[in-house]
Amino acid sequence: VQLQASGGGMVQNGGSLRLSCAVSGSIYRINDIGWYRQAPGIQRELVARINSGGNTNYVDSVKGRFTISRDNGKNMVYLEMDSLKPEDTATYYCNANVDVDGSRRLFALWGQGTQVTVSS
Repeated sequence: VQLQASGGGMVQNGGSLRLSCAVSGSIYRINDIGWYRQAPGIQRELVARINSGGNTNYVDSVKGRFTISRDNGKNMVYLEMDSLKPEDTATYYCNANVDVDGSRRLFALWGQGTQVTVSS
């Protein structure tokens, strides 16, 4: 089972990007899934998360600008990022807690990271 993130890039201040993360391999269900980011010299932080019921939470700095969504049929999660700021520059990582066999035991998976750079 793997997570594959994509969609990063370089945009100007105020621009938009959409990140995607695909969960591949045989799994029973995705419990919760989300995005973290890490800038050089800064601790990795949670950006946004969505659970199996569709409930979301966001770090305060992105509320009103970022939107997380998931497609359970495709085992995908998306992060729509609008009004991007230079301080959003970081490597973004997809993270998911998955039940692989219906046992309700969850495994934490991480994607490889995708770079987002916002120029001023």
